[in-house]
Amino acid sequence: MRHILNPPNPYDRYSAEYVGEPPPTKLEIFEETATKKMITKAFASDWEGGWRYTVNCYRGCVHGCTYCFARQYHEYLGYGAGTDFETKIVVKPNAPKLLREELKKCKWKIPHLDFSFATDPYLPLEAEYKLTRQCLEVCAEFRVPVGVITKSPLVTRDIDVLQKLEKISVFFSLPFLTKESSNPFEPYTPVPEARFRAMKTLSEAGIQTGIGIAPVIPGYNESDIPKLLERARDCGATRAFMGLLHLDNGSIENYFVEKLHERIPSKAGKVINSLKRERGGILRHKSYKERGVGITEQWEVTKKLFEFHYQRLGFVAREPKPEATEAIADDAPVQQTLF
Repeated sequence: MRHILNPPNPYDRYSAEYVGEPPPTKLEIFEETATKKMITKAFASDWEGGWRYTVNCYRGCVHGCTYCFARQYHEYLGYGAGTDFETKIVVKPNAPKLLREELKKCKWKIPHLDFSFATDPYLPLEAEYKLTRQCLEVCAEFRVPVGVITKSPLVTRDIDVLQKLEKISVFFSLPFLTKESSNPFEPYTPVPEARFRAMKTLSEAGIQTGIGIAPVIPGYNESDIPKLLERARDCGATRAFMGLLHLDNGSIENYFVEKLHERIPSKAGKVINSLKRERGGILRHKSYKERGVGITEQWEVTKKLFEFHYQRLGFVAREPKPEATEAIADDAPVQQTLF
């Protein structure tokens, strides 16, 4: 099997290869002065009005989730979707200032802001930069409703700011029940138990919380759904959503498959075959409409499993699921089919 540590950027006309071993991987931080905007308008077919608005203070993510759809956005910067995404982190130090300037002009047009999608808003770097915190303070000042999706307990640092927001919900991405089952796919994320503790802390502080069981990886973590919902409800969560694994481009597909064979070779074949059945014989969805959903009876069984326990545990009436949206990075090529 060909080794694909960091798939080549498809936007490069020419590519080069190292003679011998590539240099050792190291974390690099780049500061970028954002000049265009901080609010990204993102198409979402199942969201009220068809649009969502997102804020991202960082690009890239050290969590290293092999399935992350945001990996493709690093290719717009000239980097790769593999290890580059995990080790070349771009920081926008002027994000709070730019967000304030935008909200002064268009607050009335922004019904809701989401912090996530191109990266986790609570990367370890946020402990030092505090850009997400400062942006939340701006949102509180302008009385803008906010949603956060994160894998990090660092969000509990900002309870004081979250409590000032007019409307706030914090979803924790928790697709796996144990550290052992999460390691092959999200090796550098906080362990599930830490995320559940953070969920409980926020819930007890009066902040609405939820769980995102995404991605559901066919043939791997469907059986975790009941326990994940139970743990979330015990920790005070009132909302939940789930979504099928989606691999948005060839680079992400190659990286995901490479790591799958490397980390759990005994289960790789089952996962790949199960996903192909859900995608009509291929690994990637054929259209945006198919993103996050499956086509087989097994997927219908999985949805019914989720719905049964969602109702049994008393989660509140459903809202459109955040995972269904696709944020377009600030400097990404515009896709006219979406806009």
